[in-house]
Amino acid sequence: MEKKAQIFKIHSDFYYANYQNTVIECKLKDTIKKQHQEVVVGDFVLLDEINMQSKQAFISQVIERKSFIPRPKVANIEQMIIVSAVKEPELDFNQLDRYLCLCEYHGLKPILCFNKNDLAEDESTIDQVFATYEKLGYEIIFTSAKDKIGLEDFEDLLEGKISALCGMSGVGKSTLINSINPNLQLKTKKISEKTNRGTHTTRHCEIIPVTLSNGKTAHIIDTPGFSYLRFDFLLPQDVDKLFPELLEIKEPCKFSDCLHITEKGCQILENIDKISTSRYESYLAFVEEAKDYKEKLSTQGHKKESGYKLFNEKKVAKISTKHREKSRNVEKQTIKTKEETNE
Repeated sequence: MEKKAQIFKIHSDFYYANYQNTVIECKLKDTIKKQHQEVVVGDFVLLDEINMQSKQAFISQVIERKSFIPRPKVANIEQMIIVSAVKEPELDFNQLDRYLCLCEYHGLKPILCFNKNDLAEDESTIDQVFATYEKLGYEIIFTSAKDKIGLEDFEDLLEGKISALCGMSGVGKSTLINSINPNLQLKTKKISEKTNRGTHTTRHCEIIPVTLSNGKTAHIIDTPGFSYLRFDFLLPQDVDKLFPELLEIKEPCKFSDCLHITEKGCQILENIDKISTSRYESYLAFVEEAKDYKEKLSTQGHKKESGYKLFNEKKVAKISTKHREKSRNVEKQTIKTKEETNE
């Protein structure tokens, strides 16, 4: 009998799932392996051959995902909390826009959390945050794990949801979680004086259940961060789809593939005063990265044969071209041998 569970941790070839308030150690069934179905943290799966005594089972099927991020690989996130430091390290608006565009691309709800508010020496950075992002409709909260500021708002965001925290290392993601539940004791590290950046303390993706101050539960996906986040996987003309403020102006643009850089008749350039300077600079940087992808497509191509096919609405492992040809040759030889025997 198959049962539903969610994968909360992966180590080597073992998958750990929560099933009936019990941690079950799982392996993949051969059918999953043959179909090349990948199981990631956050996946809801069906378990088979469950042994509650040994706390072991097999994963027989991956249930369709509601969301998926490939780097780091995480599934079924309900919201992304982008944690930035007001200071130490200095707020990087370009990096912040990368996270926001990542959410826009994957259809995730982003929430902006600005931590270490106690270190702010002036209000100019905070003023720029509100001037740039509040008018775009993004939810914003300010916190200080040290001074216990904004932790209630932080808990309200987490309650009853599966949330992923992202942000540069050293901005205080683990410290924030420890502040609302000290029993977790997640590892933290101070900012390097040399680089003004933190060091990653999380080594793998894992869903952590967090008991809030009101006794209710939230689930946080702790990840090793987004060490590689470039927009070299989409075409330049698609980058503006990641910026809501550009889409509002883009519709009357003269050309459908306008890049909004130097083109005559571009509505965005004619209304550039309505767009934040830092946001437009981020857009230009991402377009340049997307041009690398376009160049790669034109020189190398990207067609790749799928490793599976659909049969009766199910994914079935597909035999490679080489093996298919070999099988046909064997079949032809068998038929020929039979014909010669019958003569």
